[in-house]
Order: sequence, then C-alpha cells, then structure tokens
Amino acid sequence: MVSRKQMPNGVVATPTPQPPISASELSSHLRFPLVVVTNLILNAALLSFTSTYAAGDLSTVSRSINNWREVSATLLLKVLELYLGWWGNFDGYDIVSLTLLTHGPPLYLLTTFYGIRPTTLLTKLALDMAAIYIPFRLFRPLEATHIVDAPRGAVSNRSILNDWEVSVYNSLLAAAIYGLTVYSSFMTWLPVHMVIHFEGLRDISAAHEARLPFLIASFIPVGIAAKSFLFTPATGAKRDLEDIRRLAFNPETATLMETLQHNLWGYSKRTRVIIARTVALTALTYMNTWYQVALTVEGAESTGAAGWASVWATAAVLTGTAFWWVGHVDGVSN
Repeated sequence: MVSRKQMPNGVVATPTPQPPISASELSSHLRFPLVVVTNLILNAALLSFTSTYAAGDLSTVSRSINNWREVSATLLLKVLELYLGWWGNFDGYDIVSLTLLTHGPPLYLLTTFYGIRPTTLLTKLALDMAAIYIPFRLFRPLEATHIVDAPRGAVSNRSILNDWEVSVYNSLLAAAIYGLTVYSSFMTWLPVHMVIHFEGLRDISAAHEARLPFLIASFIPVGIAAKSFLFTPATGAKRDLEDIRRLAFNPETATLMETLQHNLWGYSKRTRVIIARTVALTALTYMNTWYQVALTVEGAESTGAAGWASVWATAAVLTGTAFWWVGHVDGVSN
C-alpha cells in the first residue's frame, strides 16, 4: 500500500508501513506446528528447571523410558493430545482445563498410594498446564464463551455464564461426581484390584479410610476445570446451520442419508458440543491415564492401569451427562 505525499516538485508515492501480523492471524497450517514445537520446548525447559526438585521423589516409583519405541509412543501421545485440542477448536482455557482433568489421575495415584509428596506432583501438573496453555494462548484467540465482556450476540445464555452462583453450583456438582465415583470404587472393587495388579504399593489404607466429604473437597479444582471445559462452551454455544437444518427437517421429503444423519446427530448445538467434549475428555482421560500408569509406574500391570483409568473415564462420562441434564432446565435457551 502507498500513500501520496505532496512534495515541492510534485507528487511522490511513499510506502505506508503495514501493521504486524498477530500470531492468531497466521495460517492454521502454520500455527499448529508452532504450537507443537513451543509445547515441546517449554516442556523440556520447565522439566529441566525443576528436575533437581522433583526427580528424586519420582525416580523411586518410575520406570525409565529408554526404548526408542516407548519414547516415540510418548511423543506421539503428546502430539495427538495437541492435535485433538487444535482440531476441536479448544482455546487456552479449554486446553488447560483438559490437561488438569487428564493428567491428574496418574499423579493422584502416586500421591495416594505411593507416598509421593503432593507438592512434587502439583508442581509437575502446573508445569504441564503452563506448557500447553502458553502456546494455545499465543496462537489461538479465546472463544467468546470465555470472554466476560464478549458482544451480546456472540454467546448464548450470557447471564447464566456470568452468574457466579451458577458457576459455583456446577463446579461443586462436578466435584461431587468425581468424588463419589472415586469413593464408590474405593469402597468396592478397587482396593483388591490394586493389590493384585500393582506390585510395590506402599500404602493401600487411603482407599479404606477415605471420607466422601473430604474427597469432594479435594476435587473442587477438578470440578472447576470440568465446568470450564464442558458446561461453559455448551451453554454458550450459538445456533448454527445444523440447527436450522434440524428444525426444517421433513421426514416425508428427506433422503435416506438425511434421515440417518438427523437420527444419529440431529441434536441442538449445545447437545452436540457437550457430547463431543465428553467423548474427547473420556477418551483422553483413559488413554493418558492408562499410558502414564502402565508404562511409567514401576510394578504397575497393564490390567491394573486399565482399572484405574476406567474410574476416571466413568467420572468424565457421568459429569458430561449431568451437565447435559443441567442444560435442559427452564431458562436455558437452545
């Protein structure tokens, strides 16, 4: 672009500097590789920075990953997690909430049954969350549902999303579901399962001595993350073209494929969002928990890791179902 500037001897065209391109305006094909590279660099830097503090505790219960296949699998799981977050249009708040929900279960196992200091595991979890939040925040703008002063037309049910009492109640609901799921497992099948399939457990008494109110209180951060990842985006979802097609659907004139699509996926935008995010949360919770426990915890069998992962995957499904039910109360628009 040029600007015209009057000079004594005539008109001269002078270049006008262009504003710099922000990271969020880069091509999506370029931004995702930058997210992956930034995340891996941050992970390596932050872990090396705290290795002296955390390595001693974790080395007592961790298997060393030296096989190139295991290293490749770890890297592939990390890239898959980032890809699903990017493909799912998750912003920084979404991905940091998802990280807490999916990376927390293996660490909870270590502090509850292996005696690892909570401060060590909380530090590791905080580093994981920071390493994934920063690149998503840099290369993808926040969704309107996570912006308090977003334009009125950009979000549905803004008054509900901004109501602090609704946020507190839904966070407590999610915390109660997670706490009750873990508590019921502790009181029934899980202790025997762990004794059989986890060699070297240091203490199983936490399962027998668990108290539901204290469990629920300890899962309040989990409840906040679940509310942010599941309830907020679904409740704030605006109607889209699929909603228009759903409302205009006529079974008498629809083709076979249109009828199948309507029957299988003909839900409101809010329901589609809650289903998709619940599936993503459940799948990533199970995969990450199973992998981290089976391949990195010394003495853990694959079957034992699968049982531990199933507890948290069940809690994710129940929480998503509860938020779907909450979203159908009077006063919440579709």
